[in-house]
Amino acid sequence: MLIEEIMKRNVVSLSPQHTVKDALSIMQEKKIRHLPIVSEMKELLGIITDRDLKEVLPSLYSDTTDVTVYKKPLSEIMTSNPITGHPMDFVEEAAVVFYDNQIGCLPIVSNNKLVGILTETDLLYKYIELTGAHQPGSQIEVRVPNIPGILYEVSKVFYEHKMNVQSILVYPDKENEDNKILVIRLKTMNPLNVIKGLKNNGFEVLWPNVPGIDL
Repeated sequence: MLIEEIMKRNVVSLSPQHTVKDALSIMQEKKIRHLPIVSEMKELLGIITDRDLKEVLPSLYSDTTDVTVYKKPLSEIMTSNPITGHPMDFVEEAAVVFYDNQIGCLPIVSNNKLVGILTETDLLYKYIELTGAHQPGSQIEVRVPNIPGILYEVSKVFYEHKMNVQSILVYPDKENEDNKILVIRLKTMNPLNVIKGLKNNGFEVLWPNVPGIDL
């Protein structure tokens, strides 16, 4: 999946000449936490976050009454040359950038112009969509040997039980690198028959597999 498929295109931005007060007002009005700072030609110059504002604004518990900070231009507090992405970058690669750099947003730039923005909330919602967690269903975890064709063998069980699969995620088995863990979401609230089918075909069902309950 490409960034251009999930990025926000109508980006709220300000110029370096705007003030701290301007940034605070628009963040509160739009309910956003990140503001790209751009030139008149929409070239990305920097980024302002709600954390940046908190660091320069007087605390509610402070005795400071200096209000000149609200007039400070954003050029003085913005993060210049922020990490950026391109619309044709993969979302998975963007997620690694977020994690490695501990950032909350990624301005998206094409031909030196700001064309969009990707936030950690966007990534989280896309993960929810990909896993099908926002839809009614059941989750099954199965340990399988890490060999070619094993996913096909597992999928045959779902086919035999006429069961719709919403998503399949594959994780390494921490206990044995020769295995993989399949996390499967099914479009049913009663997966008992397909669980029996998996076990009858020799697959180890890790979840649901409560001791004392015959599934």
